[in-house]
Amino acid sequence: MNTTQIVLLAGSSLLLLGAGNDMERYAAPPPSPRPATPPGQVLFSDDFSEGELRGWKVDKEGVWSVRRGVLRGDLPDDRQQKSFLYAGSEAWSNYAVDLDVCGMRGADKGVAVRVVEGETGIAVDLRGPGYQDVLLQRREWPMGKARVPNGNGQWHHLRIEARNHRYRVWVNGAVLIDKEDPKKARSRGGIALAAYTGGVGECTLYFDNVVVTALGNGTAAASADGD
Repeated sequence: MNTTQIVLLAGSSLLLLGAGNDMERYAAPPPSPRPATPPGQVLFSDDFSEGELRGWKVDKEGVWSVRRGVLRGDLPDDRQQKSFLYAGSEAWSNYAVDLDVCGMRGADKGVAVRVVEGETGIAVDLRGPGYQDVLLQRREWPMGKARVPNGNGQWHHLRIEARNHRYRVWVNGAVLIDKEDPKKARSRGGIALAAYTGGVGECTLYFDNVVVTALGNGTAAASADGD
């Protein structure tokens, strides 16, 4: 085999690799689940059927869009890239978030609660290929971790409860994390959906059926211990 043939074959391999990445990036997710009806007063909900990001605030242009009635997040291929989509009120205190999420590329699928814009909140990261777990974190500090299979190309249901300083995380109907924050760092704030490339360096994911419901005094202002 001569040098020209080797170069052509290498180029063909790169084209095929690029085509495979593009196929995953632009592939439609499976049909999303029927929306759940969690108990409690609804503070916010969006099933993206209107095709607009009404009630949301983006931190980066070109990452978030609504396609075929579901929310899509897609980041450039590079490590440690992230973007957030914010909703809700900084006065929210005790509440639960239910949502469906489907990763297509990458490992990380995230949502944060008690977020004050410009600051971090309490984050839940459902990590797929290479990890198969769910993390609860306050900034970079781990608060909880559990193993759970959550492959790409499939919808998974997340529920996060924030009550006082206790956080409970369900994945596909099972309670996997139940922890109290010893620092009592957060007592109020809205929500944020997250797209994050992590160390894998890629992220394409979909969200649907986002519902926030009050738990007790869900719309009350923060308690005296504050942030």
